[in-house]
Amino acid sequence: MKAMLIGEVVGAKLNPSFAELLGFAGRLGAEVVGLVMGDTSDRPSFAGKLVLAAGPEYAPQAHKAMVQELVAAEKPDLVVLVHSAYGWDLAPRLAVALSAPQISEVKEVTDGVYQVGVCNGKLVRQLAPNPGLTILTLQAGAFAPAQESGSPTVENKTLPSLPGPGLVGYKSKPKTGVDLSKAERIVSVGRGIGKKENIELARKLAAVLKAELGSSRPVVDAGWIDPSHQVGSTGTTVAPKLYLACGISGAVQHLAGMKKSELIIAVNKDKEAPIGEVARYFVVADLMEFLPALTEALQ
Repeated sequence: MKAMLIGEVVGAKLNPSFAELLGFAGRLGAEVVGLVMGDTSDRPSFAGKLVLAAGPEYAPQAHKAMVQELVAAEKPDLVVLVHSAYGWDLAPRLAVALSAPQISEVKEVTDGVYQVGVCNGKLVRQLAPNPGLTILTLQAGAFAPAQESGSPTVENKTLPSLPGPGLVGYKSKPKTGVDLSKAERIVSVGRGIGKKENIELARKLAAVLKAELGSSRPVVDAGWIDPSHQVGSTGTTVAPKLYLACGISGAVQHLAGMKKSELIIAVNKDKEAPIGEVARYFVVADLMEFLPALTEALQ
């Protein structure tokens, strides 16, 4: 089996997620062809072939054309990207252009069968594509990064100049007083908190624990808390010593942003909530009763 791994370049830097692609390929025992499109001096280390295509780091028409060219030359079985904004954009373009099936946000693979979450992560769908080229995007954080080693054979190319959308620039997130990425303890709230006023219960517990307050996306979307508190693949990726998830069901996007936490404790009325898959301790309780009781006990 041969896998073409497409790295993502952001701000002239190769996204570290390329190591996760290598970890996935290692799980399959696949021969690796790496493709990095964009002007960067970063060079990943692995055994295989690396194609460096100079040019803009976001130019979907040009990137698609380069992948088509390499697929024709290398004839891979898989074209693999991370399920990021870049992957969301490029993967379906490739699937249409190459007349290949696409499987999005793969979180596990066993004997050629790919697992993806459905129903907000409460169910798992198993997909086995027909023989031939398949386009995959991998859930961020689902596959352990490979320890980079080896020296690939490098081939240099230049991206074609094609009309279409391109990169205008990057806009930095506004600075706030909350930096969840550096927090050692996080108390995070989800939809199960019920209403905006109830977040104060979690805030009091966070103060006792000397923790930061986090949240899942639905809480931010409801306008109950500032977006700077959001944890997940569309928020901040965290890995604190303690992550206390309060009323969070465990959608795949949220799990991707916190599953590397050292100790995960979940509190939820639904004992079947997907958050239980990553929690070391699972408390089945009503938050309105449990949070004040825990806060009082810790005080």
